[in-house]
Amino acid sequence: MFKATSTSVATVMPTMRYRDAGAAIEWLIKAFGLEKKVAYTAENGDVMHAELTYGNGMIMLGTSRDDDLSKYMGAPSEMGGRSTAAAYVVVDDVEAHHARAVAAGAKVVRPLKVEPHGAMYCCLDLEEHMWCFGDYDPWDSPTAA
Repeated sequence: MFKATSTSVATVMPTMRYRDAGAAIEWLIKAFGLEKKVAYTAENGDVMHAELTYGNGMIMLGTSRDDDLSKYMGAPSEMGGRSTAAAYVVVDDVEAHHARAVAAGAKVVRPLKVEPHGAMYCCLDLEEHMWCFGDYDPWDSPTAA
């Protein structure tokens, strides 16, 4: 059996590519409340690697570029406008978070809705990556038998 060897709290971190990662970082901070941990830039100013945090979670991102990974990942606008995955982020106040994201220009694709397990909404960021935010915390859910 495989076992995580990391001592960090979060051992799974979504990784995304953006056409303009610098602008994406600023927008993600403004719209979603993420915090910049670090960003490394190339001589031309492109963000080669950045780490943004929210609580004990983290995403890594960088500027889309012509390299081996570009065959497999990129901004949704570079791939027909579709995302193959979405980041889900646990937030304390979903309604306030929703209002903040909408005010920053996030395109809501799943309206804010309260379900028996909690409130949630999904939106697209400035380059159409899908993000979902809710107050349901899967770590607090019962473990399947």
